[in-house]
Amino acid sequence: MPDVKDMDLMREYNDRNSEPAFAELVRRHINLVYSVALRYAGNFQDAQDVTQAVFIILAQKAARLRQRPTLTGWLYETTRFTARRFLRTKTRRQFREQEAYMQSTLNESDTDGAWRQLAPLLEEAMTRLNEKERTLLALRFFENKSGTEAAALLGIEEWAARKRVERAVEKLRAFFAWRGIRVSTGVLTGAISANSVQAAPVALAKSVTAVALAKGAAASGSTLTLIKGALKIMAWTKAKTAIAIGVAAILAVGTPTLVIHQYLNHWIFTSTKELSSDVDAQYARYTGNTPEQAAKTFFEACSREDWTEAAKFWPPGSRYPLDDRLKNYFGGLQIVSLGKPFTGWIAGKKAGGVWVPYEIRLKNGRVKHFALQLQLDNKSWCVEGGL
Repeated sequence: MPDVKDMDLMREYNDRNSEPAFAELVRRHINLVYSVALRYAGNFQDAQDVTQAVFIILAQKAARLRQRPTLTGWLYETTRFTARRFLRTKTRRQFREQEAYMQSTLNESDTDGAWRQLAPLLEEAMTRLNEKERTLLALRFFENKSGTEAAALLGIEEWAARKRVERAVEKLRAFFAWRGIRVSTGVLTGAISANSVQAAPVALAKSVTAVALAKGAAASGSTLTLIKGALKIMAWTKAKTAIAIGVAAILAVGTPTLVIHQYLNHWIFTSTKELSSDVDAQYARYTGNTPEQAAKTFFEACSREDWTEAAKFWPPGSRYPLDDRLKNYFGGLQIVSLGKPFTGWIAGKKAGGVWVPYEIRLKNGRVKHFALQLQLDNKSWCVEGGL
C-alpha cells in the first residue's frame, strides 16, 4: 500500500480494525520512531521498548488521528514524549549531559566526525524548535522526503516549507555553536541526512504490530507504565498550548506585563505555590538572604561580570561549569524584573528547590524570561537550574 495516505490507512484500521492497514503504518514509520528512540535511550533494547510503546499509543488513539494527512509529526512528538518519560523513570539522567562539552572546532569536510558530536545533542536541539518546524525537519531529514513532498504532506507552499527549513536549521546551528560545536549549515544538514535514521531490527515491526493491535494487552508491565507516563506528558503539553493561546489573548487586550510575566514563568509547572512571608523570613534567618535577594545578587554579579561573586552561587560539581561560554552569554546583563519566589510541581511531582521568576536583558539585546532554580547547600543558596 505504498501510495495510500496515512489518513486513509488510519480510517481503514479504525473503521474495519484492519491489521494490514496498521502493519503498513508501522512499516512506513518504524524507522523514524526507532531512530528517535535510539538517540534518546542510547541502547538498542531500550529503543525497542520505547518504539513498542509509541505504536501502542497510536493504536489506542487511532480514532482521534484519522483526519491527519500524515502521522510523521505526531509520531515524532509522541516518541519524544515517551522517550523523555523513559529517561526519567529508568535512567534518571539524560544522556545529553554525557556529551555536553565538545571540542569547539570540527573539520568541515568530515560529516562522520561531525555526526559523532552532533548525535548526542540532536534531540535536545530539536526541543528548541516548535512542533511545525520539528515535523518539517523530520519529513525532510529523518524520512528523506523532498521539499516538494514535505510541502504537499503538510499542505503548505513549497517556498514556505523551504523558508521554514532554513529557519529551523539555523536555530539548530546556533544551538550547537552555543554548545561549542561549530559547523556550517551544509555540514549540519549533510550529517543529519546521512546518519539520523537507523534501520529498526527486522523482527521489531512484526512484534510492535502484534502487541499494538492488542492495545497493549500483551505488553510488559514496564511498557504499560511507560505508556501511562507518556500520555500524561502529552496531556500536559496540550494544556501548555492552551495556556500559551490564553496568554496571547491577554496580551492582545493590553493586560499589564507583570501578569504575563507570571504566566510565562509558570509554563513548565502543573501547579505552583508562592512562598509565604513566614517561609521567606525563615530562609533569610537561615542563609542571610531570601531567595529573591539571592537571585538579585547573582544576576547583579553577572551584570558587573564579577565572576568571583557569581561563583559563590555555583554548586561544586555542577553539570554546567561557569566557563567562558556562560560568562560571555550572561555577562553585562540587565535585570528587568524579579517575581515572587515559589515552589512548583511538574506532572504531580515536586520540583526541587525554590524558583524565582526573572526577566533579564542580555547584552545582545535579547530578553530572557524564566525562573531561576535555587537550592540550599550548607546554608548557602546555589543556582541549580533555570538558566
